[in-house]
Amino acid sequence: MTGRDDGGGAAYRDGAAVDVAHAELLAALAGRPLVTVDRYSTALRTGYTGPAPVESLRPALGIGCYSAWDPALPGMVVAAEDRTRTRSVAERHGWLRRVRHDAARHLVKLDRPPVIASRCAGARLSELAGPGAMVAAIGEGVRATIEARHLLDDLLRAAGVPAVARIRCVPAERLPGLAELRRAVGTERVVVQAGGLAGGRGTVIVSGDADMYRAARLLGPYRVSAYVDGWPCAVTALSVPDGEGGVSVYVDRPSHGATGVPELGVGPLCPAGRDWSRPWPVPAAALLIECAERIGIWGWRRYGVAGLFSVHALLTPGERVLVSAIRWRHDESAEVSAVNQQAVGVPPFALAHLVVMLRGRVGWLADPQEFNQLSLLRATERGGPFAVRVRHRHESPVRVAAGRGPGVYRLDREDRLRWARPAANPAEARADEGEFLLADLPGPDVVCHPGADLATIEAVTDGATQPFHGPASASPFTRRVAAAIEDLCHPCDP
Repeated sequence: MTGRDDGGGAAYRDGAAVDVAHAELLAALAGRPLVTVDRYSTALRTGYTGPAPVESLRPALGIGCYSAWDPALPGMVVAAEDRTRTRSVAERHGWLRRVRHDAARHLVKLDRPPVIASRCAGARLSELAGPGAMVAAIGEGVRATIEARHLLDDLLRAAGVPAVARIRCVPAERLPGLAELRRAVGTERVVVQAGGLAGGRGTVIVSGDADMYRAARLLGPYRVSAYVDGWPCAVTALSVPDGEGGVSVYVDRPSHGATGVPELGVGPLCPAGRDWSRPWPVPAAALLIECAERIGIWGWRRYGVAGLFSVHALLTPGERVLVSAIRWRHDESAEVSAVNQQAVGVPPFALAHLVVMLRGRVGWLADPQEFNQLSLLRATERGGPFAVRVRHRHESPVRVAAGRGPGVYRLDREDRLRWARPAANPAEARADEGEFLLADLPGPDVVCHPGADLATIEAVTDGATQPFHGPASASPFTRRVAAAIEDLCHPCDP
């Protein structure tokens, strides 16, 4: 593999990085089979497919909700969808219960206790893994503390995140009246978040009494913050113990996010996707990268945690960055953000995360300051990967009646999907040439209920193709592809 030199004093030209990373992961696994437990049974696919694949990242067994596809197939697959032939909101959140017995049968057939790679550790996952298995994920207790909404401002202060990057907020055990909340944070609209919930489900934007009623139904403690008009954004980071008592923090280029895009079947606060191709203003990108560095160092010093995490923020029209959340886990956006690491000639962060979780040595990453300077430079340029989730937004169940499953597609002159070739890595689809990867597209016998995931649109652009025109606005390109996906679907009897 040949890296690229984007300036800033960081060049990754050593094709041996992939070989070194492969050997280090094998050493950390020590002969134990790698098993993934994730909604997507092809988790880690960006690392073992596409440019310079690391074959040791291909799981021996993938356990998930959605079916796998070639060339992203793990050695074996247990997917809830293969049993239920159904996609729905309930299936999306409860799939692990559907597959636990089948998965357990496959796990006991492995010749050694496995290493379980998952986004989050927990009692249910440990029970599934069985005796002798190792769960390669951040501990549930520490993660819950770091991610607690009502503790966010205290955490940011402790980590030394600059005040300019913090949103005005107050913690509350009980919610007072709306007038008092407005006085406390200084805005007419306020944001109420429940400390124990993740994602948009634990957030209510309060403009009046009706919203206040919905907020009061959340279980506290609460974080009440000023409403900020801005573009949701995030950055993925990796902290790696340096062997001398500290950590090195590597930060990816930041992304813009989108929420509440009706054309894609996602409502308010629901994530629709991430875009790493839109250029950033230098001060804003530099501040977000600095925040991630400080949080990574703090997490190691305070709790001894390392590995993958992400910092979520808002980018305001005035180009300010305000941190809104921390996710100390291997989240789903890391799958496509891995293309950024491959573009500069290094394996995905996810590989180093696994080695860190297994107490192994990571020797293929360059100096973190050089890497982060390169990330900053690339963030200010046009071009990069993107991912857009499309959900079924109508009221009747449907089936995909045409198409050849996941892979690279194009649109013809009538805006109908046309199969191009099999693929599983976003870098294999060039959006500026009319290509896009449809990942996790359901099979023709799968019933998709309202709110179900239909597919994820993934590709790389040089900047000529935009997936979003705003934080709640899909671009014409994205709307055309989403409409073509919907055209594949036909009403069915559930």
